[in-house]
Amino acid sequence: MNRIHLTLPLLAAVMFAPVAQAYEPDWKVGRIYYRSICTACHTTAKITVQPIDRTKAEWTAYLLADKHNKGKDTVSQYFSKQYRDSIKATNKAAAKFAERPEQELTADVKTFIMRSSKDGEAPASCS
Repeated sequence: MNRIHLTLPLLAAVMFAPVAQAYEPDWKVGRIYYRSICTACHTTAKITVQPIDRTKAEWTAYLLADKHNKGKDTVSQYFSKQYRDSIKATNKAAAKFAERPEQELTADVKTFIMRSSKDGEAPASCS
């Protein structure tokens, strides 16, 4: 009898516990961030980099290397909360996504880039 009393609450807790789901990246969020943050800066610097400029493999290698500006800084820093906080006064996208976790934002942008790359399902330029 005691065994039943202990088992039922445990079973109920397992059955009704929220299931942790893996994050599913949103390419639309990635597009907004890429176009509003990356493209905005690159256009000002007169260096345009569009998703269609590279293949998925080239983008993957670039993102894994995590080197930006010829190795002077990292790609990942541009997804950091610290970076977004530093530009949110002048950049609406940075303000909009200020609280989004870095890993999610990185995954969103990567999904957009892969989708829009030269060999992606929807090659696109950001002009």
